[in-house]
Amino acid sequence: MHVGLILPMGDEQEPGVPRGYAGIRDLAVRAEAQGLDSIWVYDHLVGDSTDDSAGSPWEAWTVLTALAEATSTVRLGALVLCTAFRPPGVLARMADTLQEVSGGRLVLGLGAGWHEPEFQAFDLPFDHRVGRFDEALQIITTMLRTGRATIAGEYHRVQDAPVRDRPDRPVPPVLVAGVRPRMLGLAAQYADLWNLAWFGLPGDRFRQANAALDQACRDVGRDPATLARTAGVQVAAPTAANAEEKPERLIRGDVDEVAAAFAAWEAEGVSELICSPDPADPDTVTLIADACARYRENAGRTTDTSPRVR
Repeated sequence: MHVGLILPMGDEQEPGVPRGYAGIRDLAVRAEAQGLDSIWVYDHLVGDSTDDSAGSPWEAWTVLTALAEATSTVRLGALVLCTAFRPPGVLARMADTLQEVSGGRLVLGLGAGWHEPEFQAFDLPFDHRVGRFDEALQIITTMLRTGRATIAGEYHRVQDAPVRDRPDRPVPPVLVAGVRPRMLGLAAQYADLWNLAWFGLPGDRFRQANAALDQACRDVGRDPATLARTAGVQVAAPTAANAEEKPERLIRGDVDEVAAAFAAWEAEGVSELICSPDPADPDTVTLIADACARYRENAGRTTDTSPRVR
């Protein structure tokens, strides 16, 4: 099982959490040096409200592109890019370019968006979000997997829109996040990976969603085993000052306890854990990395569970 790290994107206000791109970059480089498999950003245009401009996250694609140059081995992902923020054909071109820049390390995480204040602030349509997402997925996956697309939908259209033609073009795996029936259906139809977040230890909420995804795959004639499962988990040191104590919402513990939690997720069939550090500081990143090493030591293997690209 792979283990990755989601990075603070600028709206975290805890003491000791790095501020600005320099701090984000430092955590990313640290995660790579300490043996984690991937680094992830999240995509929001505003924080809790438009009033708090100081807590507004940095723009995700710009940061992800910069991190492609700052690192060399970790995979680069977004959990997840909101397809409403960028025209889908243009986003496919951006993803294809970042695959080139990063040497084929991109995992293209996509979602419909949910935070209405940012849609209002930037005059983005908030209606029919899943329908718009469906059309965006059609365009993006067709362009990336076949090289070009002509699609005329109700919300989005492209006419013979290409990505760059080059030999052995590396197609980024597409991750779709969601849990409602229509989103599970779209994941089953289009995605290479599926994500659900945020958790502590695995429990019924994940198992029920996972089983529903299996059925969604069968409904579209797909073998459920061909859709890799990923989970977002929150990890905190035993001394972290956090009010959330429920084990189903937060993994709190020392290296051995966190490693045991990782093993529990592997037993659920998860191919990658994406860890949100609490707080998002160097010490918690080191805890996650050390727990990952201990989990692998205990397992006695380092099986390659890289997602298969269709």
